[in-house]
Amino acid sequence: MTPAATGWNTWDVRTHTGMNLLPSGPRVRFGVLGPEGPVLDGFTWRDGLDRLGHHTVDGSFAEVTVRAADHRLRLIFAGGPGEVLHARAESTGTVVLSVEDLDGVEPDPDAASPACTVLAGGRRWTLTTSSPARRLDGPAHTLVLAFGTRGDGAAVDLRIAPEQAPGTVAGTGDVLAARRADADRTRLRSGGWLGAAADALTRAVTWNTIHAPDIGQVLTPTSRDFVSAERKGFYGTWALHAWDTFFTGLAASAVDRDYARGVFGQILTYADEAGMIPNRVSDDRGRTDDRSQPPVGALTVYQAYLAGGLSPETRDTALLDDTFPALLAWHDWWPRARRGPHGLLAWGSDPVADDPASATLDRAKRESGLDDSPMYDEAVYDPATHTMDLADVGLNALHIADAEALAEIADILGEHATVGRLRTEAGAAKEVADRLLWDDDRGGYRNLTATGTHDPHVSPTMLYALLGGLPEDGRARAMATELLRPEALGGVRPLPSVARNDPGFAATYWRGRIWAPMAYLAVRGLRRYGLTELSRPVVGALLRLFLDEWREYGHVRENYPAVDGENLTGLQKRSDGLMAWGGLLAYLAFGELADARPDGWRFAHPGEPAELCNLPLGEGRLDVRAADRLTVALDGRVLLDMAPGVVVRGYRLTADRVTGTADGTGDLLVTPPGGGPPVPVDVGGGSRSFVFGQDGGPAEREAPVTTGGPIDEVDEVGEGGADGEAGEVGAGGVGDADRAGAAREGSGG
Repeated sequence: MTPAATGWNTWDVRTHTGMNLLPSGPRVRFGVLGPEGPVLDGFTWRDGLDRLGHHTVDGSFAEVTVRAADHRLRLIFAGGPGEVLHARAESTGTVVLSVEDLDGVEPDPDAASPACTVLAGGRRWTLTTSSPARRLDGPAHTLVLAFGTRGDGAAVDLRIAPEQAPGTVAGTGDVLAARRADADRTRLRSGGWLGAAADALTRAVTWNTIHAPDIGQVLTPTSRDFVSAERKGFYGTWALHAWDTFFTGLAASAVDRDYARGVFGQILTYADEAGMIPNRVSDDRGRTDDRSQPPVGALTVYQAYLAGGLSPETRDTALLDDTFPALLAWHDWWPRARRGPHGLLAWGSDPVADDPASATLDRAKRESGLDDSPMYDEAVYDPATHTMDLADVGLNALHIADAEALAEIADILGEHATVGRLRTEAGAAKEVADRLLWDDDRGGYRNLTATGTHDPHVSPTMLYALLGGLPEDGRARAMATELLRPEALGGVRPLPSVARNDPGFAATYWRGRIWAPMAYLAVRGLRRYGLTELSRPVVGALLRLFLDEWREYGHVRENYPAVDGENLTGLQKRSDGLMAWGGLLAYLAFGELADARPDGWRFAHPGEPAELCNLPLGEGRLDVRAADRLTVALDGRVLLDMAPGVVVRGYRLTADRVTGTADGTGDLLVTPPGGGPPVPVDVGGGSRSFVFGQDGGPAEREAPVTTGGPIDEVDEVGEGGADGEAGEVGAGGVGDADRAGAAREGSGG
């Protein structure tokens, strides 16, 4: 779960440069001495935050570098669940330490004493440093010390612990080294083609975990800077947003699945009696009772569940148990509250007493999450329906995909009556949406006005139709190919939030910037239809944007520039620099090597050297490495070893069976569940399905082609790819399969 509100961590939303102890204890911050006194504040992504280092979920290790007063300050913390904090500060300037929330200090420290006792939370704490310090003037209940570093990068070590706790500051170096080693053993890592994507994704999640004192909870908002007024943010000290939270939970699932479960759950408790999950809830601005945000909850939760293990037996069923009731209620709220033109769903805002801005077009736009998108420039608010007069492709497709994901979850949980209802509703909604939202003249899906005309604006939300499974295969390929032309949504900076040839394109905010959540949903749609030759270059281009921004600025962005050379650092650029959902661009790239899908895992060589290590599964830690071959290993034991021209999909591993299908050309070695020598599988340009028991003994049978369920994601051959389409085999051995395209009809999953 989300870390308990105990121990030392970077809980305080106001700073990256300190830790405080919960539930009650001192707060420690570091800074440097400037010409006008200590510089302890202002280290945000906009100003002074130089580079975030690794940060464990529990705070047992964290590292950060900031700039101030023409000096760099590097900090390393060893906090965590206990009551003892070790820290090291390195700077070419004079290091300043501020110990806050104190009841008193005894004796009064002087330059000759590197130790003192402080009182906090009704207890006595021993504070010891490796260098003597002088006391500076500071606020009440605060001890401010300046250390006499020589301007040569000398380090100051700190230890603060309950009085009489064993240990000394002399051991700080060893503690920090041990904590770093422990963190490195389990941290998500990437390399090669993926670069430092894993570091960037992880840090954008773990550095954003904070404590909200007014509600006594640990939260992971999408960005600590975004929600803090003292950091030039837009709220008091915390805020949660609906779809932001679900995407943050998905990113967190690649770091720690228990942690992700806590992130997903933090917004669900704010659903109202009707089931509506609010757009936003915060300490100072309250709830948005008039509106919600895009229904991506079940999609992200189900994806995190699939990625949590190699078989249903090891996946996190508790995640589904915890979230399903609220997600189902939210899903059912939409058709009751947001029926717009032609009986389709439309974004809206309900009238709320004492809120004159409710029930307006502006608020309906905010429900879409795409605040100033040109798609809604000509829309009008309809007070009769409380919606826009515009049926939205994105919303209708997301609600259908939400139903399909919920049906899968319900099936796992044994809610079989609900499964049937959801699949029936999804099938009916899909037929209506496909018929009404398809624009024959433009050869694609378009938003539909109340007058029955199709709106001409083009956005990646048109590709959500693939995520919802609306078109048949040929139509899906044709429309996606057309949309991904460089002058529309393709090119070296793909999936701008509005097409480049749209009159509303301005390369700003939702009028053209590239947004990771939108890109994630669009690519998921492409992958559902196996359009690898379209999705792969898009994912590669998005990864380059992500890595370039991380390499140059250390940012994981709210949105990314759609034009070359634009620096989004300034506040006026409207792009937060440490927003967890930006990590979805990395998550998409991870899926090129290892992607958890409803029928099992897909493993593929990306065409150049790459590695993704320490993916957290119920069974252990998964490593995928691509070099001259692709290997997949679990806790060091190789599961698959295959030629780069082979793609394995539908892979499942249980205690007594391993199953999957191999496509392409080359050899494959499959390790049986019981260990022992790997079993060779020759993939000679077709598809070979395999089933091995503990002894590795296969039995031959032909693999039938199946019809794909509504959320199946199948592959096909693309340029440079070796993906094929074939159905999963039941009990049997190794067999050939046809390469016929899988139909997407019916409601099976």
